[in-house]
Amino acid sequence: MFYFARNQNFWVMFIGDALVVSFSYYFSHYLRFDGNIPPTHLTTWAQSAVWVALIKLISFLVFDLYKGMWRYTSLHDLTNLIKACVLSSCVIMVIILIAYRFSGFARGVFVIDFMLTLLLLSGDRVAIRLYYSRTFANKRILLSGKSRSGIKKVLIVGAGNMGARLMEEIGENPKLYYDVVGFIDDDPSKLKQKIHGIPVLGTLQDMEEAVNEYKVDEIIIAISSASNIEMRRIVNSCKCTDIPFKTVPNVWELLEGRVALNTIRQVRYEDLLRREPVRLNMKQIGGYLAGKKVLVTGGAGSIGSELCRQIARFKPEELIIVEQNESGLYDIELSLAAKHSELKIVSILATIQDKELIRRVFEKHNPEVVFHAAAYKHVPMMEFHPWEAIFNNVIGTRNILELCHQYLIDRFVLVSTDKAVRPTNVMGASKRIAELLTQAYSDRNHTRYIAVRFGNVVGSIGSVVPLFKKQIARGGPVTVTDPNVTRYFMTIPEACSLILQAGAIGEGGEIFILKMGEPVRIGEMARDMITLSGFKPGEDIEIEYTGLRPGEKLYEELIGQDEADKTQHSDIMMLKTDNHKPMDEINGHLEKLVELAQAGDTAGIKKELRRIVPEYSTEA
Repeated sequence: MFYFARNQNFWVMFIGDALVVSFSYYFSHYLRFDGNIPPTHLTTWAQSAVWVALIKLISFLVFDLYKGMWRYTSLHDLTNLIKACVLSSCVIMVIILIAYRFSGFARGVFVIDFMLTLLLLSGDRVAIRLYYSRTFANKRILLSGKSRSGIKKVLIVGAGNMGARLMEEIGENPKLYYDVVGFIDDDPSKLKQKIHGIPVLGTLQDMEEAVNEYKVDEIIIAISSASNIEMRRIVNSCKCTDIPFKTVPNVWELLEGRVALNTIRQVRYEDLLRREPVRLNMKQIGGYLAGKKVLVTGGAGSIGSELCRQIARFKPEELIIVEQNESGLYDIELSLAAKHSELKIVSILATIQDKELIRRVFEKHNPEVVFHAAAYKHVPMMEFHPWEAIFNNVIGTRNILELCHQYLIDRFVLVSTDKAVRPTNVMGASKRIAELLTQAYSDRNHTRYIAVRFGNVVGSIGSVVPLFKKQIARGGPVTVTDPNVTRYFMTIPEACSLILQAGAIGEGGEIFILKMGEPVRIGEMARDMITLSGFKPGEDIEIEYTGLRPGEKLYEELIGQDEADKTQHSDIMMLKTDNHKPMDEINGHLEKLVELAQAGDTAGIKKELRRIVPEYSTEA
C-alpha cells in the first residue's frame, strides 16, 4: 500500500475509477426510473453512494487491478475486473439485504450498476490499450525519420501463440521497425484466417511466392518449440528465398529469462537440434533441492554453470560453487547474484585434487546434495597429459566421494560422458573409473550415489560448434576430422534439466543415460553452420578433412554390452550394472595409477587403465 501511495499513476487510475463507479451507481438509478428518480430513492442513493464506491474500489485492490499498466491490458486483467465487479456487487447486495431488507432500494438498480461498472471500466482500459497500440505504430514511422518504405517488410513463420505475441510486440514496440505482411503456417485450418488483422498467406510451400508477391525483406521464425525436423524444413524453405531470416528465442532461453521476446536473433545451429521441450517433475526435483545446501564442483564450466542456474530456480538454502578457474567463478557468482538476490551463494576457489581444502568446505558448509561436474574433458589434451586425467578425473572424484561418505550427504550425482563406454582414450577411461567409484561407494552407506551419462553438448567449452564459428569468421577452412565421424548432441540447458531429474529418480548405484536422439554427422554439421552463416560450403568456405586425432572414435556410444531399462521419465534410461567392482579392488589399482601418474609414465598409465577398465582399447 505504501508503494501505491508514492505512485502517481496509481492515484490517477484510482481517482478515475472512483469517478466512474460513482457515476455508474447514480446513472443506474437514472435508467431504472426512466430519468425521474423518486425522492426516497434519491435519498437512499445519497446515503449509500460513498460506501458502495469504497467496496468496489477495495475489490479492485484485492484483485490487483492497479498493479498492471493499462496500456498492456490483457484478457487476464479483464478477467480480474469481472471477478472484482461480481464480488463487490454480491457484497453490496448482502449488506443491503441484512441492514435494510432492500427497503428503499430497487433491486434492478444493482443489476444495471454491475453491467455499467463492468462496461465502463473495461471500456476505458481497452481504449487506452488501443490508443497506445496505434500510437506506437505511428511512432515507428516518425522515429525512423523515413517514409513507409524505410520499414522492413516481414513474413512471420508460425501463426500460433508465439507468432501472435510477436505480432503484438511489433505493433507496440517503437524500436522494432517491421511491417508484418502475413503469416506462413502448415496448419490447413489457419489458411486464409487473420491474426490481429494480418492474413495467413499459405504453407511453407507458398513461402517463396509470398516473398516475391509482397516484396518481403526478412523472414522471422516464430515457433519456439519446433522440433529439429520441423526447424530443418523451415530453414531449408527460408534458404530458397535468398533473403535474411531470423528466429525468436527458443523455449529454453525464454524459460531461463535470458532474452526478451523482442530479441529476434539469427538462426543458430542449436536451433536445428530442437526437440520437444523436456517435461520435468518439478515437485520431485524441488523435493531434494528446495531448502537444501547444494554443492556443485566445476561450477563455472559449461555444464556446471548451467546446473547452478537451474538449481537456483528451486530455491536451495545455500549454493556452494567449487571451481579452480577464478574468472569463471567470479562471472557465475555475479550472474546468479543478479538474478537471485535472495539466494546465499558461497564461491570456493579450489581444485578437487586438494582434499584437505575440500574437506574444510564440507566441514564448514555441510552440503546435503553434491553435483560433481568438475573434470578434464578434452580428449586429445588428456592423451598428451594422461597424468592430469588421473589426478583430476579419478583421484579428484574419489576425494569428493570419500567426503560425501564421511559427511553423510543425502545425494551425490556424477556428471559422466558417452566416452566412458568402451573407451578408446584416457579421458574416457578415467571417467569410466569415476563411474565405477561412484557405484562402489553406493554399497557403503545410505547416501544415494548416482552417475548420469550423456554425449556432447552444443556450445560447451571444447565443442566443435565454437571452433567452427571461429573458423567460419576467419573465412575458413572448416576442419573436420573424418567424413564419417558422428556424435550425439544435446543443448546444455536440456542436458542439465535431465541431470536434475535423474538425481530425483535415483535410489543409489544407478548409471542413468540421457536419450540423445539421432547421431549427427560432423561433416553435415559443418555444412549447416556455413550455410547458416550466409556462405556456400565448398565455394565461399572450404571443408578440410584432417584425420582422427589421438584417442578419438568414429562413432560414440551411450550403451556398451549392457542393457538399459526404461525409467519413469521418457528421456532417461537406466543401465543394468550389478557386477561393479568392489572398493578394495579399485583402490589397489589406484595406488599404482597414482605412482605412474606422479612419474609421468604415459605407457604405464595406459597399461594400468586397461587393468581397471578391460574394455579400454587404444584403437578406435
